[in-house]
Amino acid sequence: MPVPIPRQRAIPAVESGQAQAASPGGGTSREEAPRKEETVENTTHTNLTLLLIEDDPGGSAIVPELLDSAGKPIRVRTARNLTEAERLLTDDVHCILLDLALAAPGRVADDDELAVLKHVLELAPRHAVLALTASGDAERGAEAVRVGAQDYLFRDELDGRLLSRAIRYAVERKRSDTAERRLAEGRVRAQENRRLERGLLPTPLLEGSSLRFAARYRPGRSRALLGGDFYDVVRTADGTVHAMIGDVCGHGPDEAALGVELRIAWRALTLAGLCGDALLGTLQQVLEHERADDEIFATLCTVDIAPDGRRAGLCLAGHPSPLLARPGRPAQLLPYDNNGPALGLLPGARWPRMEVKLGAEWSLMLYTDGLIEGRVGEGRERLGQDGMVEMVRRQLSEGLRGEALLRASVNEVRNLNGGELTDDVAVLLLDRTV
Repeated sequence: MPVPIPRQRAIPAVESGQAQAASPGGGTSREEAPRKEETVENTTHTNLTLLLIEDDPGGSAIVPELLDSAGKPIRVRTARNLTEAERLLTDDVHCILLDLALAAPGRVADDDELAVLKHVLELAPRHAVLALTASGDAERGAEAVRVGAQDYLFRDELDGRLLSRAIRYAVERKRSDTAERRLAEGRVRAQENRRLERGLLPTPLLEGSSLRFAARYRPGRSRALLGGDFYDVVRTADGTVHAMIGDVCGHGPDEAALGVELRIAWRALTLAGLCGDALLGTLQQVLEHERADDEIFATLCTVDIAPDGRRAGLCLAGHPSPLLARPGRPAQLLPYDNNGPALGLLPGARWPRMEVKLGAEWSLMLYTDGLIEGRVGEGRERLGQDGMVEMVRRQLSEGLRGEALLRASVNEVRNLNGGELTDDVAVLLLDRTV
């Protein structure tokens, strides 16, 4: 591969008819050797560089004096073939002026009139390109624009003002096209990410169960659909309904991915018949193998509801206790005295399973700490579990149930916080009516 030519110093604008200095590659340089005192001055003012690719054997000056929009001189480099052009194409070149009459590279078919242009576009995909063609050959110039050039000019109609304006236009159009392409690519990636994240959210498996299910999910990351919180609900063959909600510490994409892994593992293990301490112990092994850092942990709450719907088993791994609401009684938290440690904190930990009575008709709400850690007003006071219990009691007294209850709860917590919550929030609700 040819060794790149070092970036050239800033030089005053070229005037036609000036003596030509031999370039390192054998081409013609249209840059005048500056006096020492001129170099500093023009380094400050010159900001555009043009690379002219043309093979005029006489080295005639086809490029007149060029000035940018601020009246600063535009530097010009000249290459007589594509090999020289590749060596002169350094990062400070902004625009390429290509003579379409240049001989085509050897590997391209001779019958392709735009072979040279296509080669240059491959060589310099980030640079603006102006095509130079003979007067009266507008069709070829228009085709050059269709292929990828920013504009075309007639060789025998060049003047300094026209060419300077064309260079500025080509550079800005290339920047605009590049920005638009990147924006379109970003939108496509965002759409793909949204589809992927939606696909990673669970679909409850409750076929055959009389329980009603509702859930709300709000990630803490800006413009994200998935955070480190996760949940799932499945019904096993014996009629038991298993529900789970968890929270991986942190809010980034790695935590979101780990949450999805734990959710999928929980579903597979539950359907395989594991429950309680055996299930949580296996999930801890999964977390230990999959986490990127030994300090990452996850809290978890699991509930298994008996087929008759009147009792349940509860396991807590460093997670807030669920809220139980029943007709004629105030909503209250389930017991949490035997709360075990979060997953990933203590090797060989145990998670006792507590038996709880639900009754004939009830609503059971599982949630992550994003629902209770929001601020209340402008001070440092947090909503907390007590505040959440009072809030849900009031909303239940107002007749809110199911999706409406969850929506009102999340919205009120957000309003109390004075804006968007910084932590992920996941809430799920199971209802049994008679």
